[in-house]
Amino acid sequence: MRVISYNLRKHRAAGELRELAAEHSPDILCLQEADAEDLPERIGGLQLAHVTSGNRLGLALYYRTDMYRAGEVRTISLKKSLHDRMLRPAHERVVAVRLHDIDDGYEMIAASFHAAPLTALNSLRRKQIRAALGELELMGRGLPVLMVGDYNYPVFKENLGQTVREQGYALTLSDDRTYTRYRVFRGHYDFATSVGFRVEGVHALPQGVSDHRPILVTATRATASRSR
Repeated sequence: MRVISYNLRKHRAAGELRELAAEHSPDILCLQEADAEDLPERIGGLQLAHVTSGNRLGLALYYRTDMYRAGEVRTISLKKSLHDRMLRPAHERVVAVRLHDIDDGYEMIAASFHAAPLTALNSLRRKQIRAALGELELMGRGLPVLMVGDYNYPVFKENLGQTVREQGYALTLSDDRTYTRYRVFRGHYDFATSVGFRVEGVHALPQGVSDHRPILVTATRATASRSR
């Protein structure tokens, strides 16, 4: 399975999506900072499953229709940061879809995630991630889960890794820095959390017009089902 995640930087990089999809043939495409009103229903062989509408800049998830059938779709609201409260409300931090593999018959949960901005504390982002993973579990207990996106977590990742492992998930960082706009904040911002999958790699793709590099996540299903 191939999944691309891309923070579009206030939708500026939206024009790159068709070329990205054509070059890398993802099965799932997860977006952050997307303009819901300006997203197409289809990008190549990918169908828009859902896009958030409550935020000025939202999240979206596309899936390959010749591989999956979409089931339940959820938008998940998480605790707001002070930045969210004072400027623009951004409570919709996850969009998730339950996907049914047409050929193999197995099901999984895929999710696009965008954590609170750097003005918030890492402790708040860890709470958001814990809450997000807990909500995804409710969409299908025992199903494999892959959540990718912009975690806004450039330093002290050992604390985040511990938080994720305590919930039974694995944290996989990108193979190179993904945020490049400000020298002091450069780092690995975009990565994956998963359970029921073996993530073989999170590859940072070449820089486009966004301040984030897109990532390509390659994963295989570890088992047909899991229990916790």
